[in-house]
Amino acid sequence: MSIIKHPFVTEKATYVIEENNTLQFIVDINATKTQIKREIEKLYGIPIFSVNTMITMKGKKKAIVTFEGDNTASELASKLGIF
Repeated sequence: MSIIKHPFVTEKATYVIEENNTLQFIVDINATKTQIKREIEKLYGIPIFSVNTMITMKGKKKAIVTFEGDNTASELASKLGIF
């Protein structure tokens, strides 16, 4: 079973893609930051700068992933069909 469930897309999340070069994902509740980083790098082949996590009010775990390089998040978002 994959750690990454799906991208988290809201108006604020799409704004942050362009401003901070980050994408947000809903992930498995038991996943660690290191596991999330490895999984995303393996799936998409893009180097990651940092991973922050939080538990949403609905009890799901959200990972905020910051990518290395310029416009990396927006390129990945277009590949995933977010834009």
